[in-house]
Amino acid sequence: MADDGGKREARGPRANPLHQIEVDDLRRDRLLAALTLIIGAAFCLGLPFALQAGAEFFLPLTAAIVIAIALVPVLEWLERRGVPSGLASFLSLAAFLLGINAALAIIVVPATGWFTRLPESIPRIQSNLAPLIDFYSTLQKFVDRTLASVASGSEATAQAMAATAPTSVVDYFISAAPSAAIQLFFAVLVVFFFLAGWTRLRNATIRRRGSFDGAMQTARVIQNVVDATADYLATISMINAVLGLIVALLLWALGMPSPFMWGGIVAICNFVPYLGPIVAAILLALGGLMTFDAVGFALLPALIFIGVHLVEANLITPLVLGRRLTVNPLLILVSLSFWGWVWGTPGALLAVPLLLILQTILHSTGTPDFAGFLFERGTLTTVDEMRARLNRDETQSDG
Repeated sequence: MADDGGKREARGPRANPLHQIEVDDLRRDRLLAALTLIIGAAFCLGLPFALQAGAEFFLPLTAAIVIAIALVPVLEWLERRGVPSGLASFLSLAAFLLGINAALAIIVVPATGWFTRLPESIPRIQSNLAPLIDFYSTLQKFVDRTLASVASGSEATAQAMAATAPTSVVDYFISAAPSAAIQLFFAVLVVFFFLAGWTRLRNATIRRRGSFDGAMQTARVIQNVVDATADYLATISMINAVLGLIVALLLWALGMPSPFMWGGIVAICNFVPYLGPIVAAILLALGGLMTFDAVGFALLPALIFIGVHLVEANLITPLVLGRRLTVNPLLILVSLSFWGWVWGTPGALLAVPLLLILQTILHSTGTPDFAGFLFERGTLTTVDEMRARLNRDETQSDG
């Protein structure tokens, strides 16, 4: 009897239904956690390749949504003044397209002329760089062979481009690839219909929430995303436009041809943090070498831009944007690398707005606790550890 009692006592904790329920729940939690981790890892690994393979669809769709979100404040401003949603959407989109058309007209048409002048400017570039290249005889031979091959190979191409160079933005889009025109038209339609249905979509999303607190949280997230995206893009666009205008005026005073084209290039490149200003400085240095005879004078356009950009990046932009729209530089670099790899230059232009949208959503809804998901109780706790903890808890309660 004593032996049977001892067996029952030893067998008691394991035969307790409460313990069995806890162990079963733990196993189910660990299984769900493992499946979630596997599905999440597969999704994260496959998403970039899916976005890259489907760039013809995902790129214009993403760009259109970002642009539409940035235009929402203009849409709401018009609607508050009694303009119907359809007309307000059309006016917002028309204003944006007019601005883009003006920017392209300033940049694209003169840039074509600069490109056609490149073969005939190669001797001037070579003579400007001769004092620097003379220090490296091996490099001189390499540059001579490269320049000769470029000059001989690109002369016919340049002449053909000069004969068919677009004289307006309309000619440029007519001569573009059909796929690019289709993507542009698709993006315009997405922006228009997104804006036209914005008010109904927002209200329907809020009303579907099952509680008042959920509706308020949803409304707050939507408003924060719209405000942050619109404020950032509007502020950065204004800063870059002023930066491009200042650089254009200084280049005009210097005697640089097509100064407003260079100002537009500077403004567009400055939308891409870190990498964009480097590209703009290199292009300005190349343009200076194509225009001026002395190497010191030829590098002045690039030096002017670098000086103005340093003032803008270190004083003006932090002062205007403030702390609310500040993004971690490391996250910016990661976003630039990711979206630049996925979609190239358009992806780099969209990198910061997409990062800002994601950051705003996470700040409004709460950042996921990955460490807690991985290491806290109910995820990766072993069955033996859980059983021992339950036994200790029951022993303490019996005592």
